[in-house]
Amino acid sequence: MSEKSNVRSWGAGAATGVGSMPGGDAREAAKTVTGSLEALPHLPELPARGPGADMIGRTAGMLVEVFAHLEPSGWRISDRPGRDTRRARSWLGEDLDALEEFTQGHEGALKVSAVGPWTLSASLQLRGGEAALADAGACRDLTASLAEGLRGHLAEVRRRVPGARLVLQLDEPSLPAVLRGQIRTASGYRTHRAVDRAVVEGALRDLAAVATEAGAELVVHSCAPGVPFALLRRAGVTGVSFDFSLLTEREDDAIGEAVEAGTTLFAGVVPGVDGPLSDPAGSVMGVRMLWRRLGLTPGALSESVVVTPSCGLAGASPAYARAALAHCVRAAKSLADNPE
Repeated sequence: MSEKSNVRSWGAGAATGVGSMPGGDAREAAKTVTGSLEALPHLPELPARGPGADMIGRTAGMLVEVFAHLEPSGWRISDRPGRDTRRARSWLGEDLDALEEFTQGHEGALKVSAVGPWTLSASLQLRGGEAALADAGACRDLTASLAEGLRGHLAEVRRRVPGARLVLQLDEPSLPAVLRGQIRTASGYRTHRAVDRAVVEGALRDLAAVATEAGAELVVHSCAPGVPFALLRRAGVTGVSFDFSLLTEREDDAIGEAVEAGTTLFAGVVPGVDGPLSDPAGSVMGVRMLWRRLGLTPGALSESVVVTPSCGLAGASPAYARAALAHCVRAAKSLADNPE
């Protein structure tokens, strides 16, 4: 196969985190991420702080003219902003303050993340308690609100870190289940019908356009099995982030076509929870084997792959999280140094 150049704002041989980090100290998390990931640092999420710092709550706080509050059953759409919205915005402001402090003079790539429209629609409840996914109009409204919120968020990050080349990551762990009709209804006895793939692709394409308008590159992350590589490629994403251990050879053709089209693979090869770490070259052995299987050019490997943990690090100890990020950096360097 012959593939397009995949050199992006983060350069070849890069590593990054997925998003979440352990603990509740925004400054410590920002210091760790920016100190470990020079090529592609990211804005950390700290869900251990509680509601509003979790990924759904944080993104709900970004929405424009749509609000949410926390019920025992989860996040529910509200008529007006309340305590939970204010808390989510406060946590995000604290995170941005810490990031700004540790990125003074930064002129490289910088990644920020939010929940994508389909995981958001599967997670936010309508007033009656059913997921917004049940209402096509509600899904459209959420996508439009998210688009406006992301415009503002990207502008705010650019104001705080003016030299950054922004990367927007949309977290879509529920996307495969949305496409397969596996999201359960509120009763738990049924599932919502699968959303048409063209509708899913269209919403993601709208958000890809928002990223482009802001001068940002778009990555979609899903740590669930069955990541729809072909759909994401058609939607215009720059990169796809996934748990490498969940891949099957059935996905080889879609992955190969994505790489040929210039899509970067954010390969989650380092465990996200405490445990022994193999040598860096061993962590990316599977990536090399995939490359050979697809017949891709070895020299393009480090340009086309960013090394990451398999998912977020919120469930890890602080010491392991630091070690995992450093391990990702060493594994990415091994790809660059020895592409064969």
